[in-house]
Amino acid sequence: MEDVTQFIDFFLHLDKYLSAIIQSYGHITYLILFIIIFCETGLVVLPFLPGDSLLFAAGAFAAKGDMSIGILYVILCIAAVLGDSVNYEIGSFIGPKIAKLEKTRFLNKEHVERTHKFYEKYGAKTIIIARFIPIIRTFAPFVAGIGDMGYKKFLHYNVIGGVSWISICLFGGYLFGNIPVVKHNFTIVILGIVVISIMPALVEYIRHRYYSKAS
Repeated sequence: MEDVTQFIDFFLHLDKYLSAIIQSYGHITYLILFIIIFCETGLVVLPFLPGDSLLFAAGAFAAKGDMSIGILYVILCIAAVLGDSVNYEIGSFIGPKIAKLEKTRFLNKEHVERTHKFYEKYGAKTIIIARFIPIIRTFAPFVAGIGDMGYKKFLHYNVIGGVSWISICLFGGYLFGNIPVVKHNFTIVILGIVVISIMPALVEYIRHRYYSKAS
């Protein structure tokens, strides 16, 4: 319970923790951010890591001169694209085995099936759309690897989605993160970003539950 509380505190006070990381680790902060974004998109067992909010906070610190926006943009775009590519390969390798199981220790088959339905609705564009939806963002490339999507087609949408996601969230923080009203209410802003991010997934979940009961 204490670990959960600490994680929530870290999630909601990224400005304070990221500031401490920058002061303690300097340029190694770039590597830390790279690893977090790569793992959040590339490892299907870590969908709970901060994504949108972390990018926004990083952009805000770059605007203050604590980090280079250019370096951040390049390495985070690479992390996002590389993460999805690794997730795709994991899905193509172990996905068929997992698909036969109802549940595993780390994966819930319902998440995979829900993402598969997302694919049925939006097609290959899911790789782009999913970038802006937590949980779905992590499972989408995994499901693409399980399915019949060719890697060249996947990579095309992966690059577009990854670069778009990094651009919007990172430069959103860079442009607006240090506006006084935003800066003084940073926790509320981060919470708002989290809520907005999970709303599509929440609506989809409610619809799924409703139609399941109806049927």
